Amino acid sequence: MINNLLTLKNVAVKLGHLEVLKDVNASLLKGKITSLIGLNGSGKSTLLRAIVREISFAGELHFYCGHAHKTPDPRHVGYVPQKLRLEAGLPLTVRDFLALPMQDAPIFMGIKKSLESKMLAMLAKVGSSPNMLDKPVDKLSGGELQRLLLALAMEPNPELLLLDEPAAGIDFQDQDKFYALLKELNKKTGVTILLVSHDLGLVQDYADQVWCLHKGVIAGIGAPSEVLGKENLQKLFGSGLKIG
Repeated sequence: MINNLLTLKNVAVKLGHLEVLKDVNASLLKGKITSLIGLNGSGKSTLLRAIVREISFAGELHFYCGHAHKTPDPRHVGYVPQKLRLEAGLPLTVRDFLALPMQDAPIFMGIKKSLESKMLAMLAKVGSSPNMLDKPVDKLSGGELQRLLLALAMEPNPELLLLDEPAAGIDFQDQDKFYALLKELNKKTGVTILLVSHDLGLVQDYADQVWCLHKGVIAGIGAPSEVLGKENLQKLFGSGLKIG
């Protein structure tokens, strides 16, 4: 029996008068890395936002969680959006940024010393240096920012991790390292990963399963070796092979 963490049944999303998703049906394999690919504007980011209930949708989402829940519960989901808008010059360090969701008191009143070791552990989990704590968030490189967002998304211990084009803001030479980090986290923690990606080479190397989204529906599901062949991609997407 296939072990699924999440199933989507007839999921549909309308944004204004535009039907972005229609009749999305798919099952997410528990403990595996699944990549969501598709042409620009096919609804990939919208699908992730529906899963985290950031936008309203029709249809059904069923979570089969491993935590001790009386009923399936979507709360144990980490999410890294495609873009994080930060105001230039904002006086916010990495320490401040990590503390924001972890303490009730405003950070201008001080950060609890007891959080220091927790922050260091969070950074270590994603391969970031402890020296990064005092660095201004708006001065981080693309790779440093993505690891910071990943550190937050992996706290405390999500069963599902959603990432929207996680390597988009990272220098080309570091993209493979970031995907290798995701694979390592997947193996060490068992977290199920669903990520949007336009780099078919990285998908081929690191994903266990691929979902092809085309014109608002899932047009194909399978292993990378099955889905990413040129003939199959042309069949699914026509001549528009620029996946993004």
